[in-house]
Order: sequence, then structure tokens, then C-alpha cells
Amino acid sequence: QVHLVESGGGSVQAGGSLRLSCAGSTDAYGSACVAWFRQAPGKEREGVAAIYSGVDTTYYHDSVKGRFTISRDNAKNTVYLQMRSLKPEDTAMYYCAAGEAWLAGVPPAVSMDYWGKGTLVTISS
Repeated sequence: QVHLVESGGGSVQAGGSLRLSCAGSTDAYGSACVAWFRQAPGKEREGVAAIYSGVDTTYYHDSVKGRFTISRDNAKNTVYLQMRSLKPEDTAMYYCAAGEAWLAGVPPAVSMDYWGKGTLVTISS
């Protein structure tokens, strides 16, 4: 069963913008936390942003604060990641994930229960 599906990746120049979408099944989307992660070649997967159900509290990795915004549309079971002022170092495969175990902050990847297959973001200088 597919729980999370990402879309919206692509190739843009530095300074540009992209909006990623993550459409979830009812069980995945209803998790306490939905988060975006990214993994660049040769690097570990890192949490980028997270949103928690209920009050929609959001958290961001320091490297993207002020540039990325995570939001959700409950009517569509979809979480978005709006990315602005993109930099070459933002180049990575971006994954959506959902889980129950983490209640605040950007969660570690190991704590997530559901994962999408990823969408590739490439930023050229």
C-alpha cells in the first residue's frame, strides 16, 4: 500500500523557488508528525521541516529557516514544502515521512513510520 507520494521536484537556478507536495493516505496523513527530509549524494538523510497535527506547530532545520515553509491542507490530505531562495546546497532527493513517535522539533529519520519514494530537487549555480 502506498502511503505517501511526493511531487513537485525539478531543476531550477539558484535563487529560484519550488513547491513540493506530499499526498498521504488517511493513516499516514493522520500521524502526529509529517516531515520533509532530504538526502544528497554521499550524505546522510537529514530532516528539513516538520509539522505537527492539531495546532500545526512547525519546525525547521537551521539551514532552511526563513527560506522554506511547511504547511498542510487537511481537505486534500496533503503537506507542502514551499522552498524559496534556493541554493546549490539544497540539491538532494526530498522525502516525505510521517510518524507518531516524535512530538516536537525536526524528527530523526529512524522515528518515522511511513515514507514516500522521494522527488529530486536540483539547484544550479
